[in-house]
Amino acid sequence: MFTGLVETKGTVDRIASAATDTRLVIRGELGPEALALGESIAVDGVCLTVASIVKPGPGLCVFEADASAETLAKTTIGDLKPGVHVNLERAMPLGGRMGGHIVSGHVDGVATIAEKTPVGGAVKVAFQLPKELVRYVAPKGSICVSGVSLTVNNVSGDRFDVFLVPHTREKTSLDALPVGARVNVEVDLLARYVARLLETASTSPTSDTSDAAWTERLQRAGYL
Repeated sequence: MFTGLVETKGTVDRIASAATDTRLVIRGELGPEALALGESIAVDGVCLTVASIVKPGPGLCVFEADASAETLAKTTIGDLKPGVHVNLERAMPLGGRMGGHIVSGHVDGVATIAEKTPVGGAVKVAFQLPKELVRYVAPKGSICVSGVSLTVNNVSGDRFDVFLVPHTREKTSLDALPVGARVNVEVDLLARYVARLLETASTSPTSDTSDAAWTERLQRAGYL
């Protein structure tokens, strides 16, 4: 589990592609605690497993992680090239401060940067979403874009926009991405489960008045 608060911008050192999967070699400054073999790490929002440690740290570390055929097909990991910056975050420790929002590292889809507009020291960025993800995105809700926890500013059709404040622009890779670039998107976990609850309530042959009660509670709480 992650928070979407990027620890550092890492760099892809090397990529070794096999018939169906890819091994990434990545370096980055990941703080005082040495990286451990087998731990989870979010690379541009994709939860990967540390398969090998070239340099464990503390401080600068170099590690290898494998991306399966499914990961390559469903995320932007297959687009990476040597020298490209990636957002890195280690898994949140139990009892750690929850500064962003709950992020699983399981990407829901790939969006495209549609527009970038400077606004003072910030940049307003509009993204075009796959249509099947639109219902999960709400104004002022949370969304994870390439590993970065962001607040949705507005939603219009299949687009949503966010503001990249100066800190986010400096500490993550998002500011350098051009219009047309592809990004990994993970929708808010709560939105996903609320949608699933409503789907099962409306299609289940055994649904009863308790389903209506749940719908009413969600409406009162502002989720619907």
